[in-house]
Amino acid sequence: MNRMTGRALSVAAAAMPFAFASIRAIRTTWDFRYFLMAFAGLVGAAATLAIGRGYAGGSNTFAMTLAAFVAAGLLTVVAAIAIGTRLGLGLLVISIHLLNVWMKPKFDTAAKNVEAAEIGLRNPEFIGVTLADLRSRLPAGVAIAAVRRDHKNQIPDDTMVLRSDDVVMATATAPDALAAAVKLIGELHQGRMVGHSADLGYLRVFASAGTVVGQSLGSLRYPDGIAVSIAHVRRGDADMMPHPDLILEVGDRVGLLASRSHTNALRKFFGDSIKGTAEVSYISVGLGMAIGFAVGAISIPIPGIGKMALGFIGVLLVALILGNLRRTGGINWTMPLSANKVLFNLGLTLFLANAGMSTGANVVATVAQNGVMILVLGAAVLIAIVLPVIVLGLFVFKMSYDEMAGVLAGATGNPAILAYANKLAPTDRPDIGYAMIFPSMTILKILFVNVAAALM
Repeated sequence: MNRMTGRALSVAAAAMPFAFASIRAIRTTWDFRYFLMAFAGLVGAAATLAIGRGYAGGSNTFAMTLAAFVAAGLLTVVAAIAIGTRLGLGLLVISIHLLNVWMKPKFDTAAKNVEAAEIGLRNPEFIGVTLADLRSRLPAGVAIAAVRRDHKNQIPDDTMVLRSDDVVMATATAPDALAAAVKLIGELHQGRMVGHSADLGYLRVFASAGTVVGQSLGSLRYPDGIAVSIAHVRRGDADMMPHPDLILEVGDRVGLLASRSHTNALRKFFGDSIKGTAEVSYISVGLGMAIGFAVGAISIPIPGIGKMALGFIGVLLVALILGNLRRTGGINWTMPLSANKVLFNLGLTLFLANAGMSTGANVVATVAQNGVMILVLGAAVLIAIVLPVIVLGLFVFKMSYDEMAGVLAGATGNPAILAYANKLAPTDRPDIGYAMIFPSMTILKILFVNVAAALM
């Protein structure tokens, strides 16, 4: 990079915070606090570069640039705290970022796709035994989707007795497990089944009908005379292997092996409509919230303290119970993945907008009345929550970084932190860690506040 290019990039980097500050000032009726943040960052960077040139004479440009960036970031944070922005949110974002820099995690972002292998039966241990016995000895994650016998592809049946000339179609999302199955059963005969698909064809359908959504694969009752083998279920960007307890959700793409003459009947049975992935059942949502508010209004007597109502905890508890049930009669309690994502992002946007517009002035007034000590106490409370979670998660339970980031977001109950963790870790583990700890932490914190208020 030549000197002219470096200067141009430096000017752009210095001007960018002021550009965003100008936009923010116009949208907030000329709120100049954001200019103070941008100016603080510029002062920190300029002072660092001036000191660096004075001592090193400009010999290490990269080191000075890095130091200027760090100084600009720190002074910007200090300015943000001084003008009353939210301290806890910033500290937790910084904590997750520092963990990412320290651990340097590597993520496997490749989606899991189902793979198939046509295997000729050669192992004498499986000749003359039932298909159920073969399935019980397969590596974990491997399924049998079809069997070719007498030059015909057939739907597998657990009572089928295997022969030496049979060819089985094994499926798995893990290539190593599939290779182990090939070695166990016999040898590859690729093309024997796929090349002769007149008897058994592949069909992919959307699960959207109310009769299948919320039902487990083992409980599906197909129309009379139709035999089906489920090869895989694709949810989001990943394939899942079928098993009897897997519950279908709206928008799941189900891969089927069935007679081609049954194509229309199977499409009608599963619904096969993508429109349902964007729809939300207001009846189930409204009914669930009504039950939750009713539970929250119940007063629970606590010895030595008095009566305490659960309040909004009731909504959360009922949501957890109904989400676990998935379905009650004709009411489906789950929400399509795409609709869930839309509502999450909309809710997060409204939350951040409200926090940005309403918190600053209140924090400034609180600091002016009580002094900076209130900010220090807030930071101490946050550190007291975050530090034990990090130590236990990383060093005791040996959790991965992406799951740990989700747990940190759940421990504080802040969806904005979860959104930042999802940007750093492009996997599903932050969402899983957040979902595991958020309900219990929220319930405990609300209960603690009620108990503390009653004791004081």
